[in-house]
Amino acid sequence: MRTAVLLFTRDLRLHDNPGLDLARRSAERVVPLFVLHEGLRFAVPNRTRFLSDCLADLRDGLRRRGGDLVIRRGDPVEETIRLARDQHAQTVVVARDVSRYAKRREERLAAACAEHRISLRTVDSVGVVPPGAVHPANGDHYKVFTPYWRAWSDTQWRDCHTVPRKITLPDGIDAGSLPAGDGAGGGETMARRRMSRWLAGGIADYPNRHDDLPGDATSRLSADLHFGCLSPVELATKAGAHEAYVRQLCWRDFHLQVTAAFPDLPTRDYRPRRQDWVDDPDALAAWRAGQTGYPIIDAGLRQLLAEGFMHNRARMLVASFLTKQLNVHWTAGANHFFDLLVDGDIANNAGNWQWIAGTGNDTRPNRQFNPLRQAYRFDPDGDYVRRYVPELASVPGAAVHEPWKFGGSPGYPSPLVAPRA
Repeated sequence: MRTAVLLFTRDLRLHDNPGLDLARRSAERVVPLFVLHEGLRFAVPNRTRFLSDCLADLRDGLRRRGGDLVIRRGDPVEETIRLARDQHAQTVVVARDVSRYAKRREERLAAACAEHRISLRTVDSVGVVPPGAVHPANGDHYKVFTPYWRAWSDTQWRDCHTVPRKITLPDGIDAGSLPAGDGAGGGETMARRRMSRWLAGGIADYPNRHDDLPGDATSRLSADLHFGCLSPVELATKAGAHEAYVRQLCWRDFHLQVTAAFPDLPTRDYRPRRQDWVDDPDALAAWRAGQTGYPIIDAGLRQLLAEGFMHNRARMLVASFLTKQLNVHWTAGANHFFDLLVDGDIANNAGNWQWIAGTGNDTRPNRQFNPLRQAYRFDPDGDYVRRYVPELASVPGAAVHEPWKFGGSPGYPSPLVAPRA
């Protein structure tokens, strides 16, 4: 009987999993594998807790279909080849990805498989449209979103794969132990519940409410998409005619194709337009701690510290404040986000930070967000601020956005920079 090893990475699901479908078609027996590569910068506490729940849920789903999730610890390539050789597997299946780490992993896996005469099969799973599938006639990737959106919208999406009824695992495999979880809410089961609630309710109001800071009217599916607990193709298909939301999924694909073409996106300016960066450790520390003296900025940063999540509008405001008013290089902010976000995604995080900083794919590199105007517009009664900045809980209404006008508040700092009109 033929055996295939399926290396899970960022595709921790059974619904619409191209890798699982290919592995089952390639062999009678499938060994689902996840390798915990400890010591990676990715492995920050918020994401590892979520990942632990994802793996437990995936194992449960596989066991209900006769299989299991094999857990190993160490180098993903070495552990994959070791398991493939132990099980006399003819095939290894893995999903392609765009980060420098993922590309190097695939290159090493290809070389190791060739050495041991094992067939390596790769699939596209991370985006709605594969990063290289949509490109301009005179280049390898789109550098501006709008033409990408037009081309992306005209692309035929693949059909979703069905969930396998049965998975046959070779006898006698030591499945290994799962990392300890703490109920962080990760995994396909919870993700699909969140998706169902979103599609049945919130998505209809998304065009009017996605910037509503206190209303928190976004899908909250970013971590589920990042870990592959949800299929982006399935979500986009089910979102259907809700263009405003589908457009956000397109932005995610846009950053994937930029990163595929420019792997240095997380560390180097895509367009080095600016030379006015300053080194200000004190200002950066105050920003990280949510102590800038601007309540709307501090609320966003404290939401991040408390939840490992930040509302998208707040992400834009705090990023603009750091890069355009404090003139601190965007990588300092991107690194802080990556250290704390459950949905910390290399392509999306870097792409969005560079867009705000004026070094990336924004056609208006001098764009700035005035924090006071934004606060009054998107948190008109100050409820978002009071939720995360308890020092200002007693300041009534919109006055919370400018506490310095009302005698301040004990323990709350003065503004780091003078307010702009």
